Amino acid sequence: MKIMVWAVTFTAFFTFAPQAAAIFTFTPQANNTVGLYLGGQIWQSEASGIFGEKNTLIDFNLKKELQANYFIAIEHPYPLLPYVRISSTTLDTTGKTHLAQVFNFGGEAFAIDDNVSASVNVSYIDYTLYYELFDNGLFSVDLGLTARDFNGAITVTGEVTSTHDEECHGETPVVCIITTTDPVTPRGKSPTNDIEPMLYVATNINIPLTRLSAIAQVDLVLVAYHSMNE
Repeated sequence: MKIMVWAVTFTAFFTFAPQAAAIFTFTPQANNTVGLYLGGQIWQSEASGIFGEKNTLIDFNLKKELQANYFIAIEHPYPLLPYVRISSTTLDTTGKTHLAQVFNFGGEAFAIDDNVSASVNVSYIDYTLYYELFDNGLFSVDLGLTARDFNGAITVTGEVTSTHDEECHGETPVVCIITTTDPVTPRGKSPTNDIEPMLYVATNINIPLTRLSAIAQVDLVLVAYHSMNE
């Protein structure tokens, strides 16, 4: 299974980030030599798309969920050494569907007319090294590289099923033996633990005559597709 991976993230000190529920940034500095940046944001994601294996791709009607991101960055006065930024992001959601075809996922087969649910529990940590290319006091541009470390899995769960076997002997009276197997819940799981290279671009714009600043950050994939283990 392959899913397209891309990310465009905006953060700001005021209402600038789309769908942002909470944004905060803390920037202590000592003698203007080393800057420590701590921050985070919470937003509501709207997941969509299909996934599966081979020719069985299913839309699970994924739900909107609140997601969170936290980061720490360190900037210093040494021009030859890159700045460092580490951030952690969660991407969790769930969905359900009724199968109109046989569906295979994570080594498990799901039958036609089954009601199946999907659980997406994926997180990633971005390790970024970057340089400040330009800064005139009002506008700055950062450029660097990010290694995005994925961790998590997509799990598909079917309906609980059990088997009843009936075997009858004799004519008068008829003796029947009914055997019931333990309930079985089919479950397929596709984990991911890949690392993807990304291009990091950020800008900081100071609003004239105010103490407000807007920060825009963009992470762009350098590989077109992210592959999840089957």
